[in-house]
Amino acid sequence: MKRAALALLAKNMSPPNLSLMQDEGFSVGRLKTEILSGLTVALALVPEAVAFAFVAGVHPLVGLYAAFMVGLITALIGGRPGMISGATGALAVVMVALVAEHGVEYLFATVILMGVLQIIAGVMHWGKFIRLVPHPVMLGFVNGLAIVIFLAQLTQFKDPTDPEAWLSGTQLYAMLGLVGLTMLTIWGLPKLTKAIPAPLAGIGITAFVVIAFGINVPTVGDMASIKGGLPSFHVPFGEGEGLYPPALLAPFNLETFYIILPYAVILAAIGLIESLLTLNLVGEMTGKRGGASQECIAQGTANVVTGFFGGMGGCAMIGQSMINVKSGGRTRIAGIAAAVFLLLFIVAASPLIERIPLAALVGVMFMVVIGTFAWNSFKIMRRVPRLDAFVIVLVTVVTVMEDLAVAVVVGVIVSALAYAWQNARRIHAVTRESESDPGAKVYEIEGPLFFGSAEGFTELFDIAHDPDHVIVDFQRSRVADQSALQAIEAVASKYEAAGKTLILRHLSRDCHGLLSRAGHLIVDSDDDPDYEIAVDYSVRTGILGGH
Repeated sequence: MKRAALALLAKNMSPPNLSLMQDEGFSVGRLKTEILSGLTVALALVPEAVAFAFVAGVHPLVGLYAAFMVGLITALIGGRPGMISGATGALAVVMVALVAEHGVEYLFATVILMGVLQIIAGVMHWGKFIRLVPHPVMLGFVNGLAIVIFLAQLTQFKDPTDPEAWLSGTQLYAMLGLVGLTMLTIWGLPKLTKAIPAPLAGIGITAFVVIAFGINVPTVGDMASIKGGLPSFHVPFGEGEGLYPPALLAPFNLETFYIILPYAVILAAIGLIESLLTLNLVGEMTGKRGGASQECIAQGTANVVTGFFGGMGGCAMIGQSMINVKSGGRTRIAGIAAAVFLLLFIVAASPLIERIPLAALVGVMFMVVIGTFAWNSFKIMRRVPRLDAFVIVLVTVVTVMEDLAVAVVVGVIVSALAYAWQNARRIHAVTRESESDPGAKVYEIEGPLFFGSAEGFTELFDIAHDPDHVIVDFQRSRVADQSALQAIEAVASKYEAAGKTLILRHLSRDCHGLLSRAGHLIVDSDDDPDYEIAVDYSVRTGILGGH
């Protein structure tokens, strides 16, 4: 289990490689696969972007412009070829309160600040901390996201004329049948040929059946018109010329900054967490590593740009990324093609795209759900420790009930506390008489000494009944933090107050200076450890004043 987690989360930063056909080798067949995969993704992006725009309370074109610009920029300079980014529901649910209270102008300014924060995270290489996400959290994230994608598709079974009513009768049966047809095509076509991405064929066949036989089922056009022009540049107090209601950026001043900062921080965190976890997942499927900091910078750049062009911002999309990878998309060309096709849909092909039945896109997403959900987690949960199984279920539930960022943070905190508690219980001592100093008692400390085990460490000693000479041997232990140093100081003080001699052995040499009172009790040995965790922590934070 640990090896699997390390294999999934280890990330070695590599230099940016912007080659469009990176590691794949250029060929006509590869180019065709990439372009067709991009077309499939673009078709699936349309209803998602429109739906998320509705969730955020903005015009559908705001979501479509975000999907185009974020998708294009991250495809060009992102950390993982094959990933797809765009407007997402995780960000939309945070945006809705800002738009409702302050207006869409402040949303665009927030997206710009969000991008700046993400760029800073990339420059500071903070993306590497995603490796701290344990494997059970990753499994819970994948399962929770699969359930979220599934639940999001259920809204497509509502009557377009009455959003509160569900489809029924012939329309419902037709919808279910078309969804099944799409899924069957995606499942069966690869057994016959791989010349065309199965999801694209599924969409095409289902759309043909609906149009040819005049079947009355909801289409993309029933959600909203996606017709528009090129996104226009917005400046403070400038005039917007987009084909949706003109929207301006909020004025750049301190008042605006105080309003948008909390939202920007939350959006930046959610966007980076979802993007970096998706980066890991795609990397696991494609056998690639690294790129966390590069992905942070790419996401930030994309959001800064989209904010100025009237987009709602975005991040990596696991559903569309899975569609792309499973359709054969492995290079940057697929992501670029998806963005270009999406723009063409908006500018020139909206009447055609609006005729695509939603059942076809729902069928594609249902297959994504089946492929994304970690079905082996049911078997894993019977074999791993109960706590890991609990974390998998917890993260899955929180992802569905709240959002991805909260779920990941909760999972990491629970895992970290459990790890600390388990290690805190490992501290113990083996006592014996000293061979070199007759009459002296030796405490051989075993287990890590840190904040969690500091109290247990002090309880190991029987100061009142110990002889006048006591030796504490740390050869099988390790001093990890300032709390550990304070515990050693406290024990030394108690022995000193009792008029007894205490000797400390096998402590790292940096402890000599850090232990202000007990430092003189340390006995040097040739086999003293040379780790410097304690000095790294204590010196940088100024703990144990003057050392």
